[in-house]
Amino acid sequence: MGTNLKVSLIALTLLFLLSPTVYSTSNDGLLRVGLKKRKLNQINQLSGRVDSKELNAISIYSIAGNMENSDTDIVGLKNYMDAQYFGEIGIGTPPQKFTVIFDTGSSNLWVPSAKCYFSVACFFHSKYKSSQSSSYKKNGKSAAIHYGTGAISGFFSQDSVKVGDLVVEEQDFIEATREPGITFLAAKFDGILGLGFQEISVGNAVPVWYSMVKQGLVKQPVFSFWFNRNAEEEEGGEIVFGGVDPNHYNGEHTYVPVTQKGYWQFDMGDVLVDGQTTGYCAAGCSAIADSGTSLLAGPTTVITQINHAIGASGVISQECKEVVSQYGKTILEMLLSETQPQKICSQLGLCSSGRTRDESMIIKSVVDKNIEKSSVGLRDEMCTFCEMSVVWMQNQLKRNETEDSIMNYVNELCNRLPSPMGESAVDCSSLSSMPSVSFTIGGKVFDLSADQYVLQVGEGAAAQCISGFMALDVPPPRGPLWILGDVFMGQFHTVFDYGNMTVGFAEAA
Repeated sequence: MGTNLKVSLIALTLLFLLSPTVYSTSNDGLLRVGLKKRKLNQINQLSGRVDSKELNAISIYSIAGNMENSDTDIVGLKNYMDAQYFGEIGIGTPPQKFTVIFDTGSSNLWVPSAKCYFSVACFFHSKYKSSQSSSYKKNGKSAAIHYGTGAISGFFSQDSVKVGDLVVEEQDFIEATREPGITFLAAKFDGILGLGFQEISVGNAVPVWYSMVKQGLVKQPVFSFWFNRNAEEEEGGEIVFGGVDPNHYNGEHTYVPVTQKGYWQFDMGDVLVDGQTTGYCAAGCSAIADSGTSLLAGPTTVITQINHAIGASGVISQECKEVVSQYGKTILEMLLSETQPQKICSQLGLCSSGRTRDESMIIKSVVDKNIEKSSVGLRDEMCTFCEMSVVWMQNQLKRNETEDSIMNYVNELCNRLPSPMGESAVDCSSLSSMPSVSFTIGGKVFDLSADQYVLQVGEGAAAQCISGFMALDVPPPRGPLWILGDVFMGQFHTVFDYGNMTVGFAEAA
C-alpha cells in the first residue's frame, strides 16, 4: 500500500546485499537464525534521502530462517529501516532460497519465475527453476495479483515449501513471469508469502499456513509476530508458527474475534488523541492486523485530526476551506438545531439525496490534484468535504467549544489534509511534545507514543521524520478499515489464532 518507489531506490537495492545467515542452537532446543539489520542513517547516506512515499510503498517485508522445537517453528525476521521485515524460505527439492514478506494481508505465495524474461525486476531477484526440483508438479493455470504498491502475474505451480525446519508438501504457488513498475525492482524481497484466509486467495489456492495445519506440521493452529522496532539492534524479530514465545510479550493478550474471514479483521472501538475521542469510531469501526503494511492507515477524517494534533504537514486543500467558508456556519447551526448529521449535506445540496452519510462509509480520495475535475467530480469532492466538516464540528460540539473555536479548528484541519498518497512529515524536534494516539480493542486501550508512531530516517541535521499514520480510504464492501500495520504490531505482540478465530495483542517485550 502506498506509492511507486523513486528511481533513487534502484541504486540502493543494488548496494544492499543480504547479510550472511548465522545459525545457532540454543539450549531450549530452538534452531535460531541470526539476521542482520541495516541502520537508517546508512540508507540515508546512500540514497541521499528517503521520503514517506518510499516508506509507504515498501510496506513490510519478512522472510524465514529456520528454528523449531516440538511445539513451534520460529522464523527470524530481518528489519530494513524499520519498514521492511524479511526472511528466507526454500521452494523445491533441493530447496531454492527466496526472501519473502510474511503478509497477513494477502493469502498467496509467489516468487519470481525463471520464465520471467521481460520484467527488469526479475533480473535482480532469485528466480524459481522448476527444472531443478525433483518434487515439482506442473499446474499452469494463469494468475494475477494486485497489491497496493504493484501487481504481478504468472502461473501456478506445485512444489514443496520449506519454512524454517518445516517442509510443506505439494504446495500451490505462483511463478511470477511479470513484475511491472519500479516497486518490485527496488524491493529487498523476492516474493510474498500470504498468511491471510483462503477467501481472498487468488485462484482459491490453499495458503501455506492452511497446508501447515492440515499436514500436521504444527501442534497448535496459531502463529504470532514479534517485531523488534529498535533500529540500533540487528535482530529484526521473529514469527512463531504453532504457538507463542512467552519471551516476546509482557502481561496478557487481549483477544477479539475475527469478524470477517479474508483479512484478519476484527471490531475496534474509539480512536483517541491525547485521551480525547476523535468522534469517528466511538460507535465502532473495523480493523485488520496487517504485517504487510509498514504504517498505520485509517480514514482521512481521523488521520487529518491526528495530523493536526502532531503538527504533520500535508497538502493544503483550498476546496475544503471554501466549503467551510461558504457552508460552515450553516452546518454548525443545523447541528445545534439537532438536524440529523447524516442528512445535513444532502439538505444543503452538496450531496445527492440518495447518498446518506454513514460514518462507516465516508470519504474517498479528496486531494488528488493530478486529475482534471469535472463538474460531477467537483460536486463529489464538495460532498466529501461537507461530510468531513460535519464529523469534525460534531466532535467539537461535544467538547463544548465556541463557534469561533470550532470554525478555526475546522479550517486548520483543512490545512492538514494528507498529501495525495496519504503520507505526512513531522518536525523531528517536536517529538517530546506530541500527544499519544490510542486505539480501543476488546475494551482495552492501546497507546502509541510519538517515538513509537514516528519513523526517523537518518541522524542529526539530516534526519527526516515521517508520521506513522497515513490516510487510506478502503471502499465498501471491505471498507472502510483501519489497517494496523507494523507501526502498531511493532509495539504490540500479535497472535493470529486460526483455531479459535481470534486475534490477540499484548505489549511487546
